[in-house]
Amino acid sequence: MHRVSKESSISKQAIGRFPYYLKFLNELNRDRHEHISAAVIASSLQLYEVQVRKDLAAVSRSAGKPRLGFPVAELIDDIKRALRYDNLDQAILVGAGHLGKALLSYKGFSDYGLEIVAAFDTAVSLQGAEINGKKIFPLEQLNDFCGRLRVKIGIITVPSNAAAEVCDLLIASGILAIWNFAQTHLNVPEGVLVQNENMAASLALLSKHLAEKT
Repeated sequence: MHRVSKESSISKQAIGRFPYYLKFLNELNRDRHEHISAAVIASSLQLYEVQVRKDLAAVSRSAGKPRLGFPVAELIDDIKRALRYDNLDQAILVGAGHLGKALLSYKGFSDYGLEIVAAFDTAVSLQGAEINGKKIFPLEQLNDFCGRLRVKIGIITVPSNAAAEVCDLLIASGILAIWNFAQTHLNVPEGVLVQNENMAASLALLSKHLAEKT
């Protein structure tokens, strides 16, 4: 009989909360806290306790101990396993401009299961350079690189007018998941996931909030 894993039932909304749990738990672990309750997590992150308990029950190997709660280190491992953070996924980045360089320089992605292994750009002046140990290659080498390393995640940080063409190239190179920072809609075939990082929309929400409060 086929057995369905606990992780397979995790909702998209819960997946969005787990990185916040993980950040909070890592801070506790650094301060040598051994146990934590769902109630304290909920209060600290301003979430509903019932919601937190349900989220943790979907991934935790332990039900928690009365008056003690969940073992912090074990809960961290459980969340990492559920989100596959314990198995680094390799990614490539296209567009080594200011934003691309900032992402290449960020050293915290490995905490969330992501490793950017290389960047690609059409600018000859950037090709061959290294940022945080990541080499920048000519865009023409992308297909061969992804094929050899079997990379499945692509990050787009090019201008909006070039994003569609880059997206098509990524898909043709075997990329199955795209993190899109270009402020444009991308059309992809079924089976390819696009996660849009829409900074314009975020700024609009911030502006609206300020307008309501001032």
